[in-house]
Order: sequence, then structure tokens, then C-alpha cells
Amino acid sequence: MNHTNKRRAVIIGGVRTPFLRAFGDFTPLSTIDLGVAAVKGLLTKFPIAWKEIDSMIWSGVVLPSATVNIGREILFDLGLPMEIEAYTITRVCTSSLCAITLAAAAIERGEADVMIAGGSDSTSNAEVTMPQSLVHKFAPVVLSPKSTVKDYFKLLTKLNPKKDLIPQRPAIRERLTGELMGESAEKMAVRNQIHRKAQDIYAMQSHQRAARAIETGRFASEITPVTLPNGKQVFADNIVRGNTSLEKLAKLKPAFAKNGTLTAGNSSTLTDGAGAVLLMEFEKAKSLGLSPLSQFRSWSYDAVDPTDQLLIGPAISMPKAVHKAGMTRKDIDLIDIHEAFAAQVLSVLKVLGSDQFARDRLGYNKAFDSIDPKDINIHGGSVALGHPFAATGARMVITMANELKLSGQSTALLGICGAGALSAAAVLEAV
Repeated sequence: MNHTNKRRAVIIGGVRTPFLRAFGDFTPLSTIDLGVAAVKGLLTKFPIAWKEIDSMIWSGVVLPSATVNIGREILFDLGLPMEIEAYTITRVCTSSLCAITLAAAAIERGEADVMIAGGSDSTSNAEVTMPQSLVHKFAPVVLSPKSTVKDYFKLLTKLNPKKDLIPQRPAIRERLTGELMGESAEKMAVRNQIHRKAQDIYAMQSHQRAARAIETGRFASEITPVTLPNGKQVFADNIVRGNTSLEKLAKLKPAFAKNGTLTAGNSSTLTDGAGAVLLMEFEKAKSLGLSPLSQFRSWSYDAVDPTDQLLIGPAISMPKAVHKAGMTRKDIDLIDIHEAFAAQVLSVLKVLGSDQFARDRLGYNKAFDSIDPKDINIHGGSVALGHPFAATGARMVITMANELKLSGQSTALLGICGAGALSAAAVLEAV
């Protein structure tokens, strides 16, 4: 990470699929299909010889139970050489950032020269499970080779339609607390005094900035079109609402608590999508005639108590990543924070400016910095673009790596919160 050795991992570039609202055009595509689309787009943009690829690290959160190593399946479906090693990781919303930094670390250790890393998720294809009471009744009959049709008919007489036959609705609840993430974010809003209007103002900013990025072609180079089974091609994100207003947002009802402040308008929505990044050892990139965009200066992966502030982790990971890089806040040009909820982002920014938080939670003498919400996420974030869990980190890396190149800026700080009270941050620097 400090590049004192001779090997340097660099980011050549990346692409992502459009991010679409769940249960829309991407519904026929599995997380593997979306991953195939992203990696195919990546190799189309950077047409290196397949034999040059050493390994792929993929990530997912909503994993299909029958094929959890979706990275390997993506290679198969693309027709890439079967000798390419691939594995899949899951670290909730930080998953693809984790996959990418794992690839960077492997390159700098000398384990590979060329790697692909990223993530995909299809919320539309989340598996709907039946009640365990039904499983317990069916399993002895289904698993026994001696079972007959008569045994199945007998089983039907034991079923309780209300208890056994109604599918269980998937819910992103914390196993430890039983709370939905939005319910935890509501508590954070109260604790940090983040009012509804501030959340709506931030949400409007996210949508307007994302819309402007689309209109000016800022995302054009990083989005690869996806062809659906019916032949239709999808070229663009479909969640962004550039024409939203405070008046429109104020009319929305609370989503997680009767008198709450979190709404569908200031929260990220269920989304399908994928993102892939190409990393190489610096000298290898030179030998292939490729110019890198950026490299990692540092990263930090952390966790907090889920019963405290579930999504406050970036306020710990971001200062730690900057400290590991040997930098201070004044050395950072761009800041990009994952927007699970506007309330979560604003809570993180608030405690980043607290000397007490810095002393109590980080052991630092002074706060990281008081950051104005207007000074982060220059091209919007997850509230506007959507959040396909394992693809968001890749999106952030791709956008910031490109921005460093286009703007001439030197450094970018990324921060991501995740379920289970996990968090991650990374410092990118231009090459």
C-alpha cells in the first residue's frame, strides 16, 4: 500500500452496467448475467489478450444458493480460459471495494500481474424462501429415496395453509437487533439531530448532480450497454430524478417509522447492476501500452457495535485510511461517500467534525474535519443512482478514478457503510 516495494498495483479503468430500479428491465438477468455484462464491457473497452488475465475476484451480497461462486460462473459464461482462477467474496455493501483492494494487494505481493475485480447484485432475483415449518415437514419425504406418491399425499393432509404455505418476505434486517437498516438510520437521525428538511435538501442535491453528470456525458465512458433477452438494449441509469424538488420530496410519507424522517425520496432504492475494474502491475501495464488512471494509497476496513449507530462506520474508516496514507484532510481533493440514506451521510459528516468523537472512537486529538455536504459526491450518489449492493463500491472506484484523470486532481477519499455495522474507506491517488 505504501509502494516502497518495486511492485505497484494500478487501476487501468472500469465499467459498470446501467443501474436500474429492481423488478424492471433487468429482472430477467441474474447476478451472474449482470456480472457477465460488466466484465464483457470491460474487456471490450480494454481488449487485452485473455491469456494475460491471472485471476478474478468478484463479489455479491444476494447470492444464488446453487452457485455461490459467481465469479467462476462469469468466467465460464464469457468463454474465458478455464485456467483463470476466480473466487467470490461477500462483505455486504463494501463487497466490491473489498474485492478491488484484495486484487491490488495480490498484485503488490507478486501473486498476479493482471486482475479483474468487481461485483454484481440482482435484487429482482433474490430468492423467496418458504417457511421453515414447511421445510421440516417436506424434508423427510423429499430426501428419502423410498418415498412414494402416497407419502406425498399424506404430507398434504399435515400442511397448515396459513403457517406453511405463505412465502417469507425477504427483509434486510439485522440478525442481532431485528431492525431494518432504515429503522437504524431513523435512530441515527434522531441522535445526531438530522432533520427531515436537511435530508431532503441532500437528496435533491444527489439527484441533481447525478442528472447533470448524465446530461454532460460524464458517465458515458463508464457505462456499458446491456442487451436483454428480448433484444432490447439498456444504455442508462433509470432511477435519477433531476427534476425533483423540495416540494415533491416533502410530500413523501415516512418509510420506516410513523413519525419518521426517512422517505423513499431521501433513501437509496432496491437496484440491479454490476461493475468491473481492471487492475495491473504498473510495469505490466506499461508493457501492454496501457496508461493507468490511479492507484490505492491506503484503505481501512472496520466495524462498530450494531446496537449503537449501525451506519456510522465511515466516520471511523475514512480518517483511518487518510492516517494510513500519511495524509491529513487538507491533502484530499475529492470525497465520495455511499448514500444508503441521506440521514446516514449527514450523520457521518456531523461526527467527522466532532473532537469528542475523534477522541472517543479513534484516539485522535482533533476531529477529522467539518465537511459541508455540498463538498462531497460531486456526481451524486446512491440516493440518486441506486444501490446494487455489491456493485456500489466498484461504481465509486470507477467514477473517482476517472474524475482524478479528467479533473487533474490528485486524491480521492471513498467511504462506505454496510450491514452488520461494517465500514470501509480507501484513498485513491492519480498516477
